Amino acid sequence: MTRARPSLADHLVAHGISEPAARIYLAASRGGTMTASELARATAIHRVHGYRHLRELVQAGLLRQIGSRPMRFAPLPAEELMDRWISEAAAEVDRLRRDRPLLLEEVEDPRPIPGGSDGRRFNVVEGQAAIHAFLRRRFGTARHEIWVAVGGFALARAVDGGLDRVLREARERGVRVRVVTEAGPSNLPEVKLFGHAVELRLSRRPVTSRAILIDRAEVALFVSGEEGFGAAGDAQVLLHTTDPRFLSLTREYQLRLWGHAVPAARRIAEIEGAPEGLLPVAQEQMSETFQRLREITELGMAATGLKEISIDLPNLIGEVAKQLGRQIGEEIEGRTAPEVGRSLVEFYARRGGGKMQVVREAPLTLKITGCFACKASPEIGRVLCSRLLAAAMERRTGASWDVSEPDPTRHAARGCLFSVTSG
Repeated sequence: MTRARPSLADHLVAHGISEPAARIYLAASRGGTMTASELARATAIHRVHGYRHLRELVQAGLLRQIGSRPMRFAPLPAEELMDRWISEAAAEVDRLRRDRPLLLEEVEDPRPIPGGSDGRRFNVVEGQAAIHAFLRRRFGTARHEIWVAVGGFALARAVDGGLDRVLREARERGVRVRVVTEAGPSNLPEVKLFGHAVELRLSRRPVTSRAILIDRAEVALFVSGEEGFGAAGDAQVLLHTTDPRFLSLTREYQLRLWGHAVPAARRIAEIEGAPEGLLPVAQEQMSETFQRLREITELGMAATGLKEISIDLPNLIGEVAKQLGRQIGEEIEGRTAPEVGRSLVEFYARRGGGKMQVVREAPLTLKITGCFACKASPEIGRVLCSRLLAAAMERRTGASWDVSEPDPTRHAARGCLFSVTSG
C-alpha cells in the first residue's frame, strides 16, 4: 500500500493551526513577504476573515509583521519550522521514555482508582491555611502531571504557602508541571520565582478561574478568591473532586489557556521593555516638550559616548500625520470612501487649510490646492498629507487604505492628486 504524500498544511493543522491559517502560511512561504490583501487573494480567503488568521499565525510565531503602510508579513522559514517540530517531538519522546515506568506502574497498581466506585467524590476545603496544606499534600503525591491556572495576584499567597517549592520538588522527581498565570510590573518577582520552578506561560488576558488538574484524575477549583470573586483569607473555599465531567471541563479550560498564553520569557521581556512615552505637543506650549526631547537625546549620547545621531524624518512625519488624521476622522462623517471624501471636502473648507475637491469616486481621487503644508515645505507636504488622509479614512471606515503620494512635477504648483485605494 502506497504511503500518502505528506502535506505541510495537514501538519500545521495537527499542531493546532486552523486550516485557513495553514493555507495562508503556505502561500506566504511560496510567495515571500506579502501584504494582507495579497495573501487573501492568493488563498481565496475573504480579507476580513484573513486578518483573524493572520493574527493567529503572528501569535504562533509563523508570520512576522514588517512595516506599517502597508504592513507586510514575512513567514518563518519552513526549515526553521521543521526544526522546531522535530525538537518538540524529541522532547515529547524523552518525556515518554522517562514516564514509561511510572505509566506502567500505574496500570499495575492494585489500589482502587481515586473517587471510589462511582468516580464522583467531592471534598470541600475551607480557609487559606487549610487549602495550602491540602494542595501541598496533593502536589506531593502527583506522579505524572500538574496543571495550574492561577490569577496573577494569587501568586504571592501561593509563595507564602510554599506551593512554589512543592511544585519545584514535583518537577525534580519527573512530574510535568505547567502553570498559566498573568504578569504585570507589580507581580514580576513572583512570576520569575515560578518561572524557575515550572513550565510557565503568561496570559495577556485575566485568568478568571483558578483551577488545578492533577494526573488527569483529580481537580481542585477555587470557589472564591482574592481577585474580587468572593471571600478571601480564612473564608476561601476550595472544591476538590474526581468527577469525570469536572476533569474533562477543567482539562479543556487548561488546554485553551495554555494555547493562547505566551512563553514567560517573551512576556517578561515585553513588560520590562521601555514603556511607551508620549511627549505632548500643544500650541504655544512647545518649548517644554522639545526641551524634554533635547534632554533625552543628550543623556543618551552621554551614556553611549556618541557625538552625533540622526532622526528618521519620514517616520517622525508619519507619526504626526497618523495622529492628525485620527483626530480629523473624529470630526468628519461617512462610512464609505466616497462619503468620507465628501466630508473631507467640507472639513478643508471650514478649516481654510486649502481647497479640496473630489475628482473621482471610484477609485476615490482627491485634489488639494493651496495647501498650507505645501507652502511651508513641499517635501513635508508630500509625505504628511497622504498619511494623514489614510489615517482619517481608516478611523471613519475601520478598514485599511493606501493613499498615493502626489506627483512631484505637479506638487504645489497645480495642486496635489491623491488616489485612495483599499489596503
